[in-house]
Amino acid sequence: MTRLTAEFWVTAYLARLRLVDIPAFVVARGDATAGAVLVKMNTLDGQAEAFQRSFDLMTGERAWMTLSKGDEADVDAAIAKQRGFDRDLWVIEVEDRQGRNLLDEIGLSD
Repeated sequence: MTRLTAEFWVTAYLARLRLVDIPAFVVARGDATAGAVLVKMNTLDGQAEAFQRSFDLMTGERAWMTLSKGDEADVDAAIAKQRGFDRDLWVIEVEDRQGRNLLDEIGLSD
């Protein structure tokens, strides 16, 4: 199965969020072809959650897993730490008081 480039996936994800009026923007640009993607969900109340894609060796499926959750400053620190390890990492920030990020929708979790 052919995988999408990181830049293509990010562009499509941002467009999908715009369709339902959920603000999101690129905080850090990673490698256009092979960069991994982190999504920060900012609920605009001082709380946040960062998601990263993980591969389940038992099922062979990829899924979005929580990297960090809690005070926004703590989540930002966890993201900064990941960026320190991986300069090719994309970081997308989604801002929605209801916590909608659409990551569980078909096509976005693949």
